[in-house]
Amino acid sequence: MRKTISGLQLTFAAVIFTAVLACLPLLSRAAALPAVAGAQAQETDLAANAAASRLDKKQFANVKVTVNNGVATLTGTVDLYEYKADAAKRVMHAKGVTAVRNQIEVGGPSIPDRELQAKLAEKLEYDRVGYGNVFDAIGVGVDNGVVTLGGHAHNYVNRDSALALVATTPGVKEMVDNIEVDPVSIMDDQSRVAVARAIYSFPTLNKYAINPGMPIRVSVQNGNVELYGMVDSQSDKDAANIRANGVSGVFSVKNYLRVANQPTEKQ
Repeated sequence: MRKTISGLQLTFAAVIFTAVLACLPLLSRAAALPAVAGAQAQETDLAANAAASRLDKKQFANVKVTVNNGVATLTGTVDLYEYKADAAKRVMHAKGVTAVRNQIEVGGPSIPDRELQAKLAEKLEYDRVGYGNVFDAIGVGVDNGVVTLGGHAHNYVNRDSALALVATTPGVKEMVDNIEVDPVSIMDDQSRVAVARAIYSFPTLNKYAINPGMPIRVSVQNGNVELYGMVDSQSDKDAANIRANGVSGVFSVKNYLRVANQPTEKQ
């Protein structure tokens, strides 16, 4: 009888020992959870501090940043769209930040869309004068302070200049970049110059070279020419079209020239 009880006791002890061993990993993981959570919280705090330090500028005085799982969220207000875009770029380079959610609102003055569009269009006309702006054809539209840029730029420098000009203009709340940069091509460069010479050397068309901000603009993509700008008459528009088509190496010409005081037409 004693031997039987002793056997049962040994069996029960073995079961208890096995159960304890099985629980050890769970206990270890449970003990590790606070340590992991603490490490994650520390990483989040470090990332938030790093992001905040990159916004230690006067223009970001009303901007707040929070970080969660590497995603930085920016809130608050700034005076110019340029500052909103710059804040996102700065925070994106902060240690521990993997993405940026930019919810900053642009304050500053509220300008009627038509007035803002006219102001930006005039600025863009004279942007990069002397740096090939005759080969840029950048259009602008405004809807509730959201500025959309489209059309063509001769190169990335001219495109970036147009974007910077808009971003630093008061009243711009958001900006959409739909500008196409013309392909890099020696043949296209030669065609641009040849078409411009053909147009501006024509007696009735050379007057459009007088105002550097309002020329007949020439855009070329892989031998295909597009003409933009404003001319005084339909005969000037037709003459520009004929002159461009007569240039060797030009595959096609799309004439988007507008005639003053007439509805816009595309040919």
